[in-house]
Amino acid sequence: MARVLIFYQYYCTPRGAWGTRYYEFTRRWAAAGHAVTVVTSIYDKSDLEPTGFVTEFRIEGVTIIAMNLRLSNKHGTLRRLWTFLQFSLLSVRYALTLPCDIVVASSGPITVGVPGLLAHWLRRKPLIFEVRDLWPEGAIQLGMLKNGIAQRIARAFERLCYRNSTTVVALSPGMAEGVRRVAPGARVAMIPNSADLDLFRPDVEIPESMRARHAGKLVVLYAGTLGRANSSIELVEIATELARRGASDVRIVVVGDGFERAGMERLALERGLANIDFIGVRPKTEVAQWHALADLTLCLFKPFPVLATCSPNKLFDSLAAGKPVVNNTDGWIRELLDRSGAGLSYAANDARAAAEAILALRHDPARRAAMGDRARRVAESEFARDRLAAEFEQLFRT
Repeated sequence: MARVLIFYQYYCTPRGAWGTRYYEFTRRWAAAGHAVTVVTSIYDKSDLEPTGFVTEFRIEGVTIIAMNLRLSNKHGTLRRLWTFLQFSLLSVRYALTLPCDIVVASSGPITVGVPGLLAHWLRRKPLIFEVRDLWPEGAIQLGMLKNGIAQRIARAFERLCYRNSTTVVALSPGMAEGVRRVAPGARVAMIPNSADLDLFRPDVEIPESMRARHAGKLVVLYAGTLGRANSSIELVEIATELARRGASDVRIVVVGDGFERAGMERLALERGLANIDFIGVRPKTEVAQWHALADLTLCLFKPFPVLATCSPNKLFDSLAAGKPVVNNTDGWIRELLDRSGAGLSYAANDARAAAEAILALRHDPARRAAMGDRARRVAESEFARDRLAAEFEQLFRT
C-alpha cells in the first residue's frame, strides 16, 4: 500500500457546498489501505473550520492539513493569485518533509505544481499532476492574465509540470487534448469528475416547505458558482425571455454564490422578474434536495473555447439525480448529452433558444421523464465514483 501526499486547495466534504471529488476518492483509497494526506486551504464553500493557522483533521481515515488561507470566488484576481502563491510556497515544507511514496498535485491553480515538482526533483517521488482546469489557458482567455511576459512564464511552467509527471490526469477529453498539445510526450489518463449516486438520487426526500414554495411550477435549477467563467447573467436573460413569453409557471432557482451574484440580483430586481429565485450557498445535502425537486437543470458557461473542456460538478449531480440537462457549451458535454439522450444543448448567450428548450420540455413531461431516466443510467454506467476512484488508484501501482 502507498503513502499518498496530495496538494489540493479546495477540499470539502458533503457538509460543505463544493465538489467532493477528493473527499470521496481519498476515503476510498484509505479504506483500501493507503495512507493518505491532503494539504489544503480554506475555500469559502468548504466546511473545514480551522482553529489556528494550520489545523490537522482526521476525516474517514484521511489526514487533512488545512492552512488558514482564505479563498473565495468573490475575491479579485490579484488577491486570488496571492492566495494561490502563498499556498504553493507554504506547501513546500510538507512536500519536502512528509513521508510519502507518491505525490498528487491537483490544478487549478497550476501553482500547486510548485510543491509537487520539488517533491519529485528533490525526493525522487513519482508525481501525478491532475488538470481540473486548463491553466493558464483559462486565465488567458478570460482576460485574467493579460501580461505577455506573465503568459509566457505560465505556459513554460505548465509544460514543466506535464513533462515531469509520471501521469497527467485530465478531467475531460478536451483537457486531455489540451495537455497533449502542450506536452506531446506526456502520459495522460482521462478520469472525469464523478457522480454521487448515493447522495443525488431521483427519490431523495423533499422537505414540505420546499415543495410548497414551488407548487405548480416547472422548476429549472442552476446549482453552481456564479463566477467569471459561468454565464451567470444569462440566467437573468433566460428568466426575462420566459417572462416575455408569459411562461408564469416556470421558475428558475439559483443555488450558489459568486462574483456575479450581486449584479444578477440587481438586474433581476430592475426588470421586476418574479420567476427567478436566488437561494444562495447550500450544503451538498440540501443541494441534493433541490435536484430532487427540479424538473430540469441548467449547465452554463461563457462561450470561450477553453470552457468547453470543463468537467463541472453541476453536470454530474444532475445526471445522478436523474434530471434532464439543458446545456450551452460545445465540446464533450454537448456530445455526451446528444449521445445519451440525457438533455438538450443550445448556443451560449441565446436566451431565446434556451427558453425554447425549456418550454419544449415543459410541454412534454414524458420526454422529460425519459431524459431523466437516461441521465441516471449514464451516471451509473460511466461516472460512478467507486469505478473512477479505482481507476485513479491504479495509477499508484504503475
